[in-house]
Amino acid sequence: MSAEPRLEAMVEQFKVLGDKTRLRILSLLKGRELCVCDLTEVLGISQPGVSQQMRRLRQAGFVLERRGGQWTYYSLNMENPLIILLLPTFPKVKEDEERLVNATGC
Repeated sequence: MSAEPRLEAMVEQFKVLGDKTRLRILSLLKGRELCVCDLTEVLGISQPGVSQQMRRLRQAGFVLERRGGQWTYYSLNMENPLIILLLPTFPKVKEDEERLVNATGC
């Protein structure tokens, strides 16, 4: 059996991790579930922009999504071995954490 498909999947996962905004999102999701509206406020980007980033993270298997009324909620996929391996290395971004505390929510 060829290792090529697994290798390609790993390449895609590392490409997804090569984006600062996506790393900030993963850091924010550490230990909690967040709504798209929270992420738009903290990151200072539009809802379609956040949704595009979340789509990439979801396709790579890093996040799970849950629909709740008109909003979509995201959490880390703790069944992904790469997330488990890298989670301790994700730094908390102080400014993002402060914005989240002051976020008005949905």
